[in-house]
Amino acid sequence: MMMLYRLVRLIETHSQALATCLRDQVENSDLTPGFRKHVPPEELKERVFEIYHHLGEWLMGKDEFHLEQRYLQIGARRAKQRVPPSEVIWVIVLTKENLWEFIKKESVLERPVEVFGELEMLQLLEQFFDRAIYYASVGYELEVTDQSLKGTGAPSERK
Repeated sequence: MMMLYRLVRLIETHSQALATCLRDQVENSDLTPGFRKHVPPEELKERVFEIYHHLGEWLMGKDEFHLEQRYLQIGARRAKQRVPPSEVIWVIVLTKENLWEFIKKESVLERPVEVFGELEMLQLLEQFFDRAIYYASVGYELEVTDQSLKGTGAPSERK
């Protein structure tokens, strides 16, 4: 558990740099034209910073309710911004991969118990990002359905 806590603290401490790195990846990816067109880069950076900075709250406390609410909001927001759902999912995957690359560079494992701690963290991260993809997709779908029922076909501007 100590290794998990240390890795979480390391991620939270570097969350600003991690968010900047992810923003740059999205800005330079051929797979995210909708993000570049519809999502201001600083908005993306701020959302990703929040995710990285508060990751420990979910990993250590497994706060499913707040995870669900956050990603339902993200999915709905991206639907309103007309970002394709495939890009929403891809950016979540990039967020996870960006984090894994950071962990690989920063973690120095000296004892077998540390390896188990890192494996535990990787499993928790996998669960977190799987749920993030699911809830963002649900939020996206709910927003699109809401707009279809209203007959506008266009994303709403409600907050």
